Amino acid sequence: MATGARMKLGWEAKRSGVRRLSLKNHFPPSFSFILEIPNKSQQRKMAVPDEFRQSLIPSFLYSSTKPPSGFGMPSMNPNHNHVKPRSPSLSPSSSAKYSAGHTGVASGRILIPAPKEKIEMYSPAFYGACTMGGILSCGLTHTAVTPLDLVKCNMQIDPAKYKSISFGFGVLLREQGVKGLSKGWVPTLLGYSARGACKFGFYEFFKKYYSELAGPEYASKYKTLIYLAGSTSAEVIADVALCPMEAVTVRVQTQPGFARGLSEGLPKFLNTEGFGGVDIMFLYMFVDCSKESSLWGRQIPYTMMKFASFETIVELLYKHAIPTPKDKCSKPLQLGVSFAGGYIAGVFCAIVSHPADNLVSFLNNAQGATVGDAVKKMGLWGLFTRGLPLRIVMIGTLTGAQWGIYDAFKVFVGLPTTGGGNPTPTSAKK
Repeated sequence: MATGARMKLGWEAKRSGVRRLSLKNHFPPSFSFILEIPNKSQQRKMAVPDEFRQSLIPSFLYSSTKPPSGFGMPSMNPNHNHVKPRSPSLSPSSSAKYSAGHTGVASGRILIPAPKEKIEMYSPAFYGACTMGGILSCGLTHTAVTPLDLVKCNMQIDPAKYKSISFGFGVLLREQGVKGLSKGWVPTLLGYSARGACKFGFYEFFKKYYSELAGPEYASKYKTLIYLAGSTSAEVIADVALCPMEAVTVRVQTQPGFARGLSEGLPKFLNTEGFGGVDIMFLYMFVDCSKESSLWGRQIPYTMMKFASFETIVELLYKHAIPTPKDKCSKPLQLGVSFAGGYIAGVFCAIVSHPADNLVSFLNNAQGATVGDAVKKMGLWGLFTRGLPLRIVMIGTLTGAQWGIYDAFKVFVGLPTTGGGNPTPTSAKK
């Protein structure tokens, strides 16, 4: 490498020898590595310390912060031949490596302290982290319970054949084998990942937005209404992302011979349904209005109950069941509260949204059918109870796991868990 070659990270290589740079200021805490740049006669290598623990979070999720006072990035002199640290304020372990009369770096190593602040509340990085957490929480959990969802849908469509949960599993195993229990997992993963991204990300956005519209006094007094309004707004958007994949999933799972998976099912779905005759949802004009409305009828009540009841249950748990204030509780305890609150909320979610869930399965399976046809065939009692016990178990576990994963991800990136206070903390930056 020629003398005076300028590097973007603020250092230069000499004609001989190896220059080292610690990049801790550019990465999350607990992350560091040593970059060694040799001359022509040496081999380039990367040395990683034994204590290396790399964060899995993309760097764009972290807010940009200025270096601590008194210590900045090294600067270049006009001749580009030396590295000049802007301040002699160094850690004890590294101060010995600098000599008073040396304008460069004695050992070739520049130690830069890692930023202490990770993500600022309600910043773009905050909403990005919530979106990522939503993708993980919804996509992974719904994919994991695909076998249960498969049995539930078939029990709703053909209760004479799939008489119970255990009997339904037996029928599917005999007819389709073990592989058949995972039918529809790809559209489930894609659809619910997209839905989770929109649902959690937009919920955090709308919760703050409506809180600011109401003002601090009314936001605290009517916080349940804030939760309901925020979750409704978020779910309307989330269902746009979910709708096409959900329609393919139901057909793949309940119509024998329709398709083996997404790659075969989506083109066939488009050929049979087409883009014409559809008057809703912009780019997602795959499903006719009655079916999209039934999806909204299932998902919006579910999400309203999911968020409002969770926030309320968590607040009650911290107020009456846990003697320690939330901010003094350990992170494992807070995540345990999130899972417990999510599971209880999931039971309420299943009961509230179950009639619409039966409608979604019926309308997607019976081409040209209407809501009236579903009520006539299933009856009101069947509409509310058919497949309900299984759905309570599935949705309770699912919702508890989703809140656990979502809050675990938030804790992982340095954010507080959800619930236990006002919709918008007064300490948050506006």
